[in-house]
Order: sequence, then structure tokens, then C-alpha cells
Amino acid sequence: MAKLAKKRQTSKGLRFEVVNPNSAGIDVSPKEFQVCVPADRDGDCNRTFGVYTEDLHLISEWLKACRIDTVSMESTGVYWLPIFRILKEDGFDVILVNASDVKNYSGKKTDASDAEWLMLLHSYGLLKPCFQPENIARTLRNLVRHRDTLIRSASREVLHLQKAMEQMNLKLDNVFSDILGKSGQSIIKAILSGEHDPKILAAMADPRCKKSVEEIEKSLQATWDEEHLFEMSQSDALYQTYQRLIAECDTKISEIANKYSAIVDVPKAELLRSEKQNAKKNSIGFDIEKVAFDLWAVNVIRIPGMSRSSLLRLVGELGCNFMEKFQDVKHFLSWTNLVPNNKISGGALLSSKVPKKKNPVGIVFRQCASSLKAAKNPLGDYFRHMRAKGGYLQAMIATGKKLATIFFIMVSRKVEYNEMVYTNHRKAELQNKMEYLKRRVERMKIEIDNCG
Repeated sequence: MAKLAKKRQTSKGLRFEVVNPNSAGIDVSPKEFQVCVPADRDGDCNRTFGVYTEDLHLISEWLKACRIDTVSMESTGVYWLPIFRILKEDGFDVILVNASDVKNYSGKKTDASDAEWLMLLHSYGLLKPCFQPENIARTLRNLVRHRDTLIRSASREVLHLQKAMEQMNLKLDNVFSDILGKSGQSIIKAILSGEHDPKILAAMADPRCKKSVEEIEKSLQATWDEEHLFEMSQSDALYQTYQRLIAECDTKISEIANKYSAIVDVPKAELLRSEKQNAKKNSIGFDIEKVAFDLWAVNVIRIPGMSRSSLLRLVGELGCNFMEKFQDVKHFLSWTNLVPNNKISGGALLSSKVPKKKNPVGIVFRQCASSLKAAKNPLGDYFRHMRAKGGYLQAMIATGKKLATIFFIMVSRKVEYNEMVYTNHRKAELQNKMEYLKRRVERMKIEIDNCG
């Protein structure tokens, strides 16, 4: 029978060095937590705990008794969040690792072996921590993500409203570009109040509407089915409820953001306001430009393509001191999934593709890049150049990478956005191209003379 390999410590050869001697590993599941500490800290070094709040505090007390400084755990669903926050508050250095980084474990797989494997890898410094903001920044992130969920729910109710109108052959979307605008909302409210006369309803439209009153009247000649009117009223009521909830969420986000900025130690500077207008739909109910400036000491909304909603999501996802958790801008770009994963073997490039994973921050920068497709600025020129070179997707990723680079450098170095840097670079590039074309014309003239 074949024997299993044994680990031996010899005086020759390479061996790993223990860099985290006071480490522990926690295997996370919805029903229990398996916690493992080094064998010399306790007779029962691999214990099972419950998932209730008192059990989480027992874990923290046991780890303190075992003289543990740092803890590693897998990112299993959302079950890791409570124990992560409690251990953080109790002063432990907690790292969250991707489950794919620790899955290659040979032998019988159990919760106890998983916790021991996590502890062993972490003791040798072989685990790469996921980016996690501090607890108050996490509170802000949860609220921002909740706000996005409310917006998506409100959008679904608008679709339900349009479906009910279409089933009655009520063609408001043919005459109004936005049924949620002033004219559309006035007419919808009147319809739900019982007014079905096309002439009276058409008179409620704003005089600046591009469509004529006659065409608006035609669009308002519907069947007025009772069940579809009821569906309209329900969808409209839900939409208005979601709008109220979004406004309440904005108030709460503003409250937490003000508390956060009050404890952040950043150099004080004068805010250079952006000239960008606030969006009409789902507009943010507080001054997010000022909040972001208080956290980062630079006004990143001045970056082309950056909107207030994008800025709110970046504030929620990153927090204040995110720069300290990345070695440099290359590591930040890799985390945002805006650079290809080059696979090289034998000195040859086997593949170069952007991984198919979703990073919220990377998605924000891609959306900002997509808004530059018709912009008349250097970054818009760059987007169109990359689109002509490799297609829309490549242009969106490449421009998103450039925007993320600008963002990271601005925040880390505390410098404002300066478009003249790209203008001067473009000018120098065109001058070099012109010199090259002049030299080529001279060579062509010489060839013509030789042919003569």
C-alpha cells in the first residue's frame, strides 16, 4: 500500500517560513462555525461553535484566550458578515479570502479540515485578502446598494404600468419620450382619478411638447378596461411608494456620510465645483459632490463621464482609505477587473482575456466610459479610437481602465483633474505623426525622381 508523503523539516532545501504564528482559520456555514487555532494554544484546537450572537462572542473570547492576532475565513454567501464585524470590532486582524484560492485540498473534506487548512495557509502567508472597507464604510455601502435595489424595483413598476396601458391601447409612450415627466404624470394621475376624455387629457400636456395636440388626443383613445385601470393604479402607487423610500434612503445615506466624513482625517482644501447638472431621474437628495470631496480631498466628479450616481456608488463601495489596501494602481485595476488575465507558458502568451466576473467598482467605470462615446474631449476621442480598433466592448474596458487610473491617481496623490495633460499629449502625438508623414512624402519624391 502506497504511503502518504510527510512534511519534514531539514537543514537543506527550501521551506516555507511561518509569518503569522498567531493565526486562526474559520470555516463558515449557515448552521455552524468551525474554528481552528495552532495546536499549542489549546488541547481542543479545532472547535465547533453555533451561529447565534452569543456564540460569535464566545468565538472572540476563545481566540483572545488562545493569543490569536489574525483570523482568515472564506467568503461564503453573506454568512461571514456577522462574525467578521464582531471580530473586527474586538481588534482582530480579519482577512476574507476567495473560496477558489483555498479549494485545492487533497484528502477527505470536512469542516474541521477546511478550518485547519485555512489556518495553515494563513500562518505561512499564502492567502490573499479580499478588499474590505472599515465597518462604517460598510454601513454606507449597504445603504447605497439598497438604494440601487429600490431604483430597480421602481423601474419594474414602470414596466408594469406601461404593460397595462398597452393592453388598453393607451399609447402615451408614442407621444412622450418619458411618461414619468411632467406631462405624462399629469395625464396618468387624471386617468386614475376617473378622467377619460381625450380632449381634456390632451390639454394637460405641456405646450413645449413636440407632438401636436391632435396626435396626443389620438394616443389617448383607449378601451379603458376596468382590470387594466386597476393594474395601472396599483403600479403607480407602488412606484410612488418606491420614490418615497428612495428619498428616505437618501436622507439616511446623508446622515451616515456626514458622520463618516467627520471622523476622516484628510487635508482641508477648497472645493472646485463641477459644472455638471444633476440627473432628473432618481436624482440624489443630498450634495454627494461635497461628501466625496470631504472623504478624498479632491473633486473626482470633474472626471469626464463621471456622474453623481456613479460617484455615490464609488463612495459606498470604496470608502475613504481604499488606496492603502492596494500596493499601486496596477493592483487596483486588477481588482476592478479592467485588465486582461494574461496566461503565459514557455515564454508564449496563451490567452489574454478579461475574466468573466462582476466587480461593482469596475462596472461603474465601464458605465462612465460608455457615456463618453460621443463626448468631445480627449477621453471621448480615445473611446472612439479604441472602438474603431477593436469594437465597442474593448473600447468600454480600455476607457474604463483609463478612468479608473485617473481616479486612483487623483485620490492617492490629492491632485485635481487636468485635461491639458491629455490635450498636450494629443498635440505632441499629432506633431510626431505629421513629421513622419513629411519624411514619407520626401522619400516618395525621391523615388519618383529616380523613376524619371
